[in-house]
Amino acid sequence: MPVIASRWSDHETASLSDLELLVYRSRLLGAERAIVNWKGGNTSSKLPGTDVAGRPLTVLWVKGSGSDLATIREEAFTPLRLEDVLLLENRDAMSDEEMVEYLTRCVLLPGAPRPSIETIMHAFIPYPHVDHTHPDAVLAFCNTEDGERLAREAFGDRIAWVAYRRPGFSLAKEVLQAVRRGGDRLRGVFLARHGLVTWGRTHREAYDNTLAIVNDAYAFVRERAKAPVSFGGARIRAMDEAARRRLLGRLMPVARGVMSERRRVVLHYDDSPAVMEFAGSYEGRELSQVGSACPDHLVHTKHLPLWVEWDPGKETEEALLARLRSGLAEYKAAYQAYQARFRRPGDPDGDPYPRIVLIPGIGLIATGKEKAEARQAAGLYHRAIETMRGASALGRFVSLSPEQAYDVEYWPLELYKLTLAPPERELSRHVALITGAAGGIGRATADLLAAQGAHVVLTDIDEARLHEAASALRERHGPDRVLAEPADVSDEAAVRRVFEAATVAYGGMDVVVASAGLAYSAPVEETPLEEWERIFGVLARGYFLVAREAFRVMKAQGLGGSIVFITSKNALLAGKGAAAYNAAKAAEQHLARSLAEEGGAYGIRVNSVAPDAVLEGSHIWSSEWREARAAAYGIRPEELPEYYRQRTTLKVNVRPEDVAQAVLFLASARSSRTTGCTITVDGGVAGAYVR
Repeated sequence: MPVIASRWSDHETASLSDLELLVYRSRLLGAERAIVNWKGGNTSSKLPGTDVAGRPLTVLWVKGSGSDLATIREEAFTPLRLEDVLLLENRDAMSDEEMVEYLTRCVLLPGAPRPSIETIMHAFIPYPHVDHTHPDAVLAFCNTEDGERLAREAFGDRIAWVAYRRPGFSLAKEVLQAVRRGGDRLRGVFLARHGLVTWGRTHREAYDNTLAIVNDAYAFVRERAKAPVSFGGARIRAMDEAARRRLLGRLMPVARGVMSERRRVVLHYDDSPAVMEFAGSYEGRELSQVGSACPDHLVHTKHLPLWVEWDPGKETEEALLARLRSGLAEYKAAYQAYQARFRRPGDPDGDPYPRIVLIPGIGLIATGKEKAEARQAAGLYHRAIETMRGASALGRFVSLSPEQAYDVEYWPLELYKLTLAPPERELSRHVALITGAAGGIGRATADLLAAQGAHVVLTDIDEARLHEAASALRERHGPDRVLAEPADVSDEAAVRRVFEAATVAYGGMDVVVASAGLAYSAPVEETPLEEWERIFGVLARGYFLVAREAFRVMKAQGLGGSIVFITSKNALLAGKGAAAYNAAKAAEQHLARSLAEEGGAYGIRVNSVAPDAVLEGSHIWSSEWREARAAAYGIRPEELPEYYRQRTTLKVNVRPEDVAQAVLFLASARSSRTTGCTITVDGGVAGAYVR
């Protein structure tokens, strides 16, 4: 547990307003994930202000529900009339519903975010600036069997201890009483199984006070750590990284398929040193089943992870896969029993599968509706590991009871936060792999699928153009939504490597778009064998290799899937001087129809899009192919766009975006009853009408 250094800068804060200082202080705290969980914690300041009539009053600015302190902005804070909130000090009890309704009436600005669940606690504490955080080192005390005595020993009368109570009015009253009893000597409150509350007369004092308590807690834990290693030392050695990733290529699709029973999930794999140490330790399994360290962890990781016991040095991969399946089934049954035991009228049906899976020698697998959410769940389990490390050094790690855990997990005020998320899009929770992704059609397809919520895996033989495309898409759609893996699709090992990388990154895939292409134009007697084989290597063998790996992953998942081949007008209508290209594209077309028959029993749909003359952004059309095709038509290369436009029924040119729209239709549930189909996107070429 490291010492956390102050990030405060007097130079940066010299010209900031009080509200800007609240944002600044909040972001400094949020930047330290060992202090503040993702979307967790809350901060406030009591500042002078005016009402709508210009009359002076004190405004409580408190973090709005669902925002993250690390990136918070002014508009994420809610202003409330402090005087009205303080009227509640005289109340003995208040339901959550009454509290929410009352606070809504205290908000000064229409449209402000819903105030934090902890708002009343912030109001009751008689200091201008208040911070509520969940530091690992403090949670070590709060989750140790004899934590209150140890906290007194470490901090004396600088802190007060409040027994666990779910956030809300009653907890706020207890914190107020503890602060009043503690007097001026008090610097903070330890909330059992929950976290830390601190304050200050200035923003800087509040921030420094938090850091001082956290660092003193770290120091005390380090001093009490008797063993030279954590968690009883190493029991299972980590697998070799290459072997581990190969195994994950088999394991992740199975896990994703089972855990997507109700709704698809995206996975995140974590093999960081702390995770590997914990998963491979003697005490890790027992500690993991004690329960969550605090409510903030629980809502993102569930109360318990799934632990899949396995020894890579002694047991087979098949044994692991079987144990994973049986472990997920047992977890589902246990979770449903947990729901049935504590369920109240009106409670929703929860997802019965784990958010965290731990496997000795392998690491951690986290789930979420998207990669970023799964990554955050894994990050929160890191915080749980550090809490367990500290609590184990101090004594025996303890947690919430199952009933307390359920009370938080299905608390209406916590469930409300889920409604703040933006609506899901057509391909949310999906993973799509696109070959030829640096070209015009491939790049436009990746962009459109990502815009519809998909996570996209891009592959192309042109590494420079691939990474440029990936960089642009990450800017548009977020870093966790785009993975770039260079590969030659005609290389069997390279294709396997791309699919392995995709499954390790996201857990599997739902859509595969084969768009890799090249072209060659020459009379047949002038076509060298090596050119024929090069064309067939990419357009026939490459499409076969990609489809074969897609079938393997999709069958392992058991979720069905959609495979889309980008063929060509030339697959349907032969043209002179391009025998190799025509034949290879026809092979793609018939391969797709063949695979549609093979995939049907597994819900795997295979369809084709047949474009024509998509010149924009195309690597093929910037090569000799453009000149050759112009020569075949007896025109100049620059006349090709107009030539192609005039020969279509609709008198249009076809753009990459047009092809991408057809792919989206075939990739989405809108075409769930369609397989073995070819959609022409050629502006209307009568000879290529499908019949």
